[in-house]
Amino acid sequence: MAIDVEGRLGQLVQRIAGSPGFAKVAPPIVTQLDRVVHRLTGGRVVLSRGMVPVLMLTTTGRTSGKPRTAPLATLPDGDDLIVVASNFGRDSHPAWSGNLLAEPKATVSYRGRSFPVTARLLDEDEKKASWPELLKMWPNYDRYEERSGRDIRVFRLSRSQA
Repeated sequence: MAIDVEGRLGQLVQRIAGSPGFAKVAPPIVTQLDRVVHRLTGGRVVLSRGMVPVLMLTTTGRTSGKPRTAPLATLPDGDDLIVVASNFGRDSHPAWSGNLLAEPKATVSYRGRSFPVTARLLDEDEKKASWPELLKMWPNYDRYEERSGRDIRVFRLSRSQA
């Protein structure tokens, strides 16, 4: 079941998800629930997909060298996927974005399929061009960028050879 982000329930969920309190408390809970449900369903289900399209991104930890998986909202763009390093409007960039800067090769699980990708950080003009579509998908991105006081990173994930 998808939540209509234009409807009242969707607006309520967005308001809650955009609040500073949510950013402090919910991210570890929400991301862990998504990881567990994704693993238990063999990659077929991600709970957050009820609000926005969601992928599971596995990067290589820049310090540990270990695989790190994060559920992320995504904007499909042709064969590519766009992801936003909003970190729910927290002060720091999410770890997965630093991992991609250090090693752009990663793996995505999306709609029940897994495939290798190469990430590229969008430049200012590319980000500006994609931002209106990203805001249609999740209007809180503007609120997150304002609250965090940082330039939120946006990445393009393109399918690559393993």
